[in-house]
Amino acid sequence: MTELILAPLVLVGRVAGAFGVRGEVRLTSFTAAPEALIGYRDLKRADGSVGLTLLSGRPVKGGVVARCAEVPTREAAEKLRGLELYVSRAALPEPDEDEFYVTDLIGLAVEAPDGAHLGVVRTVRDFGAGDLLEVQPAAGASWWLPFTREAVPEVRLAERRIVAVPPEETE
Repeated sequence: MTELILAPLVLVGRVAGAFGVRGEVRLTSFTAAPEALIGYRDLKRADGSVGLTLLSGRPVKGGVVARCAEVPTREAAEKLRGLELYVSRAALPEPDEDEFYVTDLIGLAVEAPDGAHLGVVRTVRDFGAGDLLEVQPAAGASWWLPFTREAVPEVRLAERRIVAVPPEETE
């Protein structure tokens, strides 16, 4: 049986800069509900060290504004701009059936229904009309695949691959 290896830390936000004059920090949220960041409280850096400890916060457009133990002033908040924030995988709820964390999709092999290798998932983006997988073939330019049941009928995380119907086949 294949063991499923998942990332120990998951990217959930980024410091967008200071908010106001009292050291609050504006955080861009990568979670489905931006206020979920506040509930995680202990946010880490990519290396697992302490990033920010959220003491309080409130939702704003695109994220949250938070007071943090490590940020006493506006200047300190500005210095953190761009800092990526992570939580332990164990802190996240299990996704529902047919839901996936983006981090789990990155790097999966993409195969056609007949088993032909199409590439590897490079990124997952949502430009406003739903999630798209950027697929990087072995040679040539990457291409976008809608992350829909029609275009991606199977996701096999344990096997580190997805079955996809390339766009020209879905038309």
